[in-house]
Amino acid sequence: MSEEASASDGNGKVSRVIRIGTRKSQLARIQTDSVADKLKELYPDIHIEIVAMSTTGDKILDTALSKIGEKSLFTKELENALERNEVDLVVHSLKDLPTSLPPGFTIGAVLKRENPHDAVVLHPKHIGKTLDTLPENSVIGTSSLRRAAQLKKRFPHLEFKDIRGNLNTRLKKLDEKEDFAAIILAAAGLRRMGWDNRISMILGPEDCMYAVGQGALAVEVRARDVDILEMVSVLHDPDTVLRCMAERAFLRHLEGGCSVPVAVYTQVKDSQLYMTGAVYSLDGSDSLKDTMQTSIAAAAADKSLEEVDERVQRVGITASKIPGDAQDRAERLGVDLANLLLSKGAKEILTVARQLNDAR
Repeated sequence: MSEEASASDGNGKVSRVIRIGTRKSQLARIQTDSVADKLKELYPDIHIEIVAMSTTGDKILDTALSKIGEKSLFTKELENALERNEVDLVVHSLKDLPTSLPPGFTIGAVLKRENPHDAVVLHPKHIGKTLDTLPENSVIGTSSLRRAAQLKKRFPHLEFKDIRGNLNTRLKKLDEKEDFAAIILAAAGLRRMGWDNRISMILGPEDCMYAVGQGALAVEVRARDVDILEMVSVLHDPDTVLRCMAERAFLRHLEGGCSVPVAVYTQVKDSQLYMTGAVYSLDGSDSLKDTMQTSIAAAAADKSLEEVDERVQRVGITASKIPGDAQDRAERLGVDLANLLLSKGAKEILTVARQLNDAR
């Protein structure tokens, strides 16, 4: 760890330097800056340095994500820097982080979730239309098998093609060419970029359920850095943590990833965690979907106050300030829902989807 890293503020006062790793894209920088600002607010004495780097996923732009077959596309280089002590923490979109992290790393904070749903961004000439009213055979751009599978079934008159690149690049491809009538993007990214005005419609769960962890930011740290873990743990948003634990447990138990269409929808209401999960064939014609719920109310006062072991990770997340029994139930909900779908034939759907995707 970087005990040596310190900076003087000119008055002889030394403050600790915290180095935050991030991808280079504008959205990644905005997300990282938002975390840095929160930490500065909570710990005014620290000095923050942002270290930006390119990842494999940023460099390979001519191949669909689901075809590259690398689980840690957007995270590996950042984790290497974390391992080499070049940075103290890394900010990710949670949905980019595999459900099992490499040994020695943990997610020390999951911040309050932005809107997790997907958004439709229409080509300027189609403004005012919806996916329902777009002309027959209009081409929709998305690099996500999950989005394409759900939307093909829901809007059979549309065609779906891959579109890669960061948000700026995708919007440029949409606006400056006639290749796409619309593109589908995460609402969270558009909102963080300040581009709410480009959102033509938000897709509700009946049209398109979202990806595991979508809309939430995660702070990854070295698991042995107890003081950094403690520092970032105050950023945890309890409801988001429990929802994302259930979602990640569901995906991990299904052995899903970028290369298969898996979708979720979760909500917390009256101390109940509700979760809907689904798996799809690539064209959406075959699917399984179900909903389960569990109580996440704190147990008797003495139980909820007991310390949660700092070393316990659940689906890659360390959350020592959130009652352990609530975390256990959230994780169990994801596993139970996965088992329910597996008992109905989810494995077969996903195996075929994976094979077809590999053959594309």
